[in-house]
Amino acid sequence: MPRKAYPNRTDSVSRTIQAPPGRIYRALLDPVAVASWLPPQGMDARIVAFEPWEGGAYAVTLRYHDAHGSGKTSADEDVVRGRFVRLVVDEEVVQVMRFESDDPTFAGEMTITWALEVLDTPETGTKVTVNCASVPAGISKVDHETGLRSTLDNLAGFTE
Repeated sequence: MPRKAYPNRTDSVSRTIQAPPGRIYRALLDPVAVASWLPPQGMDARIVAFEPWEGGAYAVTLRYHDAHGSGKTSADEDVVRGRFVRLVVDEEVVQVMRFESDDPTFAGEMTITWALEVLDTPETGTKVTVNCASVPAGISKVDHETGLRSTLDNLAGFTE
């Protein structure tokens, strides 16, 4: 079945994290760290592959603690595969990812950009914005933004 993109759908969430951008950037590219902070509340993650360089691949399995029938790959899992597209040290990580799903409403590539912006000085914190472009229609905007906020909260807890 052909993959369909939804180029007009973008979800974006920001949060100030009381950590310097270098610490946050390192957490974005460390597979052990990512397994810790990436899964939103109610999920856990297993890193299957992780090559943190431009062009490098990654694969992550996100598992719901309580199967509730909303997984994209199976009733209780989302399998995500992608690649790192752009890395700007202490400023930006851009990834292109796709869910493994037989449901065409979840198919297609989504671009995720993690932008790090110093607020005055590194000691006053970093504004972290996660921007998801071409979000598949099957992903509820409200649920997606709630999950992104939970992930940013986890990232803050990991890096502060």
